[in-house]
Amino acid sequence: MRQYFAELGRRRDLLIYLVISGLKAQHRNTFLGYFWWLLDPLLGVLVYYFVVVIVFQRGGPDYGVYLVIGMVCWRWLSSTIVGAARSIVSQAGIITQVYLPKAIFPLGMSLSQLVNFGFGLIVVALFLALSGFSPNSQLVWLPWVIVAQLIFQTALAMLVAYICTFVRDIDAVMSHLMRLWFYGSPVIWSQDMIPSHYHWILEMNPMAHFLGAYRGILMQGQTPDLAALSGLMLLSASLIVLMTYFYSQHEHRLIKAL
Repeated sequence: MRQYFAELGRRRDLLIYLVISGLKAQHRNTFLGYFWWLLDPLLGVLVYYFVVVIVFQRGGPDYGVYLVIGMVCWRWLSSTIVGAARSIVSQAGIITQVYLPKAIFPLGMSLSQLVNFGFGLIVVALFLALSGFSPNSQLVWLPWVIVAQLIFQTALAMLVAYICTFVRDIDAVMSHLMRLWFYGSPVIWSQDMIPSHYHWILEMNPMAHFLGAYRGILMQGQTPDLAALSGLMLLSASLIVLMTYFYSQHEHRLIKAL
């Protein structure tokens, strides 16, 4: 496995190419081009704001900021996982002709979506400024939370890409599974809407911890739950090591499955 990690390091030029090409391919041949990186999360926020606030008359005075943080963070997770599901299968033509460490493809997807998330943070910053929120000292924890979510999503991306190479049916239901996870997470609704005896469900939901950390830092100026996020980082890092072992041991099986 050590050799496999070394091979991934030697292929960093390919990793950079996958990130750049993935970003270019997302909005290729569109009229607005890269402006969609800002417009796409904004449109998603407007849709759910209309449904929750205008139609159902719920939410609150700061619901717009609450919603945009949730939507941008969720969009990062969803685009990473859904994209990773086909990250290996879609490169079958190259993989079957040239030896490449297969783990590099979900890694490339994870990093390319990190760039998209950066543009989403611009939308979050605009909403915070327009709503009267000012920077606070707890912003020093924001990069740490972003890194924690990146490690978590990278672990899931490697797992999903590996499974979907052998079981293509998972890819077909991935969007439905992500939609279920979306509505089961406090993205468009607040945690106080859930009865207290069901809060254990949120404790088991990693996205509930990430969303709470982002909103606590940006809206309330609170220190995130370091114990919960550290636990998630440790488990995610362990899963990355485990999946790297599986990739290194079953490279030949991955090629045959393609």
